[in-house]
Amino acid sequence: MRLLLVEDDDMIAESVLGAMRRAGYAIDWAEDGRAAELSLDNGVYDLVLLDLGLPKKDGIDVLNAYRRNGGVAPVIILTARDAVDERIRGLDAGADDYLIKPFDLDELAARIRALLRRRTGQKQPVYSHGELTLDPAAHEVTKNGEPLPLVPREFALLQALIEEPTRVFTKAELEEKLYGWGEEVGSNTIEVHVHSLRRKIGAEQIVTVRGVGYRLKRCG
Repeated sequence: MRLLLVEDDDMIAESVLGAMRRAGYAIDWAEDGRAAELSLDNGVYDLVLLDLGLPKKDGIDVLNAYRRNGGVAPVIILTARDAVDERIRGLDAGADDYLIKPFDLDELAARIRALLRRRTGQKQPVYSHGELTLDPAAHEVTKNGEPLPLVPREFALLQALIEEPTRVFTKAELEEKLYGWGEEVGSNTIEVHVHSLRRKIGAEQIVTVRGVGYRLKRCG
């Protein structure tokens, strides 16, 4: 899952970026309204975290333009503007949720999970593929009912594969799923994550398609 954070306060941004990366999300950061609009034009984001009091263009204007141009990703407004009329204005502009600063990072993570569940149309999205089961909300993976301790990058890699189990992902596509802007990605980083994940879920579970990338093994 890839998120966009739009926030001009460095301290808040660093806290949110760190928390979301630890939770296994790829997340990018735009520091003003104009940068946010350019980022949103890419259409790659699963969810947007949007401040309102932004330089260059106000967050409400960014949101209005995004929805008007057909943007469908869920949007959580993060702002110090706590007046009721401000909340109504944000929700009417197309926001899906509203969180007042200062906020708890665990609560933010829970709201993100809830909106992503709603977006998939599933109240409890649990992915199963052969012996493997992945629960994004609980951040748990099991094999034959036994829990597997995965680090965030391994979890994000498996989630990308299990969501589209017949698709072959290129290295570049997996890098985009696992990393945000500015995060250093080595030339063999994906291979390292695949090797580490194979050790935990079974080497046979991930198939290398030579010259293309990786997919899960076929079931049945």
